[in-house]
Amino acid sequence: MTDGRKRVLFVCIGNSCRSQMAEAFARAYGADVMIPASAGLAPASGIASDTKRAMLEKNIDISDQFPKTIRHLGRAHFDLAVNMSGEEIPPDAGERIVEWDVPDPVRELYERHCEIRDEIEHRVMNLVLELRRIQSTAL
Repeated sequence: MTDGRKRVLFVCIGNSCRSQMAEAFARAYGADVMIPASAGLAPASGIASDTKRAMLEKNIDISDQFPKTIRHLGRAHFDLAVNMSGEEIPPDAGERIVEWDVPDPVRELYERHCEIRDEIEHRVMNLVLELRRIQSTAL
């Protein structure tokens, strides 16, 4: 990217909870350093209602987002792929692939869903800070 932002792909199984939350936090907190997207290895039919509810508690509306596969993203190039699926993802998903061990909240109680949301928020904020450091040293 000519503007210095990194393209970041967040991947989980259903693209219904974890990766959707990560994409939304990245858009809200890190739009200056990244262009986020999300995908699932086996996308669900829709975003989990508890995911939407939990994100609204953080004043982030994800009602326009939808589950998709990596293939759905076409030929998009990603500088970084963040894998939360616990499974192997295609090696060409990103120039660099990092693993985040984050439990899937899809069948958990709402309170657990919120705990996982907060963990993802923390991890995304750390990623945003890391990308800002990299961007500032590149100037």
